[in-house]
Amino acid sequence: RERTGWNELSEGKRVSAILLLLNQFKDFMMLVLMGATLISGLLGEYLDAITIIAIVVLNGILGFVQEFRAERSLRALRQLSAPTAKVLRGGKRIHVQARELVPGDIVLLESGDRIPADVRWLSTNGCDVEESALTGESVPVSKHFRPIHAAEVPLGDQKNIGFMGTMMTRGTAQGVVIRTGMSTEMGKIADLIENTESQETPLQHRLEQLGKILIIVALALTVLVVIAGILHGQPAMSMFLAGVSLAVAAIPEGLPAIVTIALALGVQRMIKRKAIVRKLPSVETLGCASVICSDKTGTLTQNKMTVTKLWLDGRFWGVTGEGYDPHGHIMDRDLPADLKNGQSLRRLLQASVLCNNAEIVQADIDELRSKKKTKEPTPS
Repeated sequence: RERTGWNELSEGKRVSAILLLLNQFKDFMMLVLMGATLISGLLGEYLDAITIIAIVVLNGILGFVQEFRAERSLRALRQLSAPTAKVLRGGKRIHVQARELVPGDIVLLESGDRIPADVRWLSTNGCDVEESALTGESVPVSKHFRPIHAAEVPLGDQKNIGFMGTMMTRGTAQGVVIRTGMSTEMGKIADLIENTESQETPLQHRLEQLGKILIIVALALTVLVVIAGILHGQPAMSMFLAGVSLAVAAIPEGLPAIVTIALALGVQRMIKRKAIVRKLPSVETLGCASVICSDKTGTLTQNKMTVTKLWLDGRFWGVTGEGYDPHGHIMDRDLPADLKNGQSLRRLLQASVLCNNAEIVQADIDELRSKKKTKEPTPS
């Protein structure tokens, strides 16, 4: 452990709440508004100054609340990794904290376990592992313990390796830990995320350009008004103050707040679809995408599979119903099937029920029904 460290992913530098709040005011448009607030205060336009600063503060609070919630949610997701592991130590099977694993530990795994580190399989028994977090494939991969004779093997073809964070969906296996913590394949992904350089989103770039244009227009207005006033015999100081007042008035102080509110509403809609958005402008970036290229069909799915047809005795049986709703029929040529007479169909359904560990909870059914009722139009 002195050499490899704890078996956990590095969190990187955690941003404090105060710094997260201050970062909301680094945007160029926000700096322009704060400059307008200062000028309004110096000119004695206190009402304008208070209005602008209120908008700036509201905008900062909205962005801070969203990013703070996202950071907490991401930290909560880290806790989904395997908390404990079953290992062989001193000839005994014991449970240890997953973070205490070291290379050389013998790990025992069965269906439903999350693999706590990268392991080389020593023995497998009908072992299937779901690796969508790494490969994007939603279909579980069959694993074995035989050696693979190749110099370089793609990640998806490393059938004799189990990867940290992936899930055992079937069978039992025994493996030796070969990599832990940030040395694992999952750790490499975490390292890439930590060291990714932040780039401006299209919206941030356009707002910065707008801010620069507004400053140029404001300066041009000030110079134009001052020159025109002096040419007409007005005092230079009063014309300068008038020009600055016009320049401040030309700045749309409500624009950043409107943009932030629109983005926040987009974030709320994505949260309802179980998507965590870390930065508000990322919502607009996704909206700018016109083409999404994907090399795997299993990547763009909802991870839900329901039966729609049965093949039995040389013919199809149709299955009606929606999603996981228990209401539906098994149809034979558009007529409900008679299960008493269809013994083969009954045996197939019994085998399907008994040979899996899926559960439908009454509370989930009630929730599904309530959602369907809210979608139904109210009769007039």
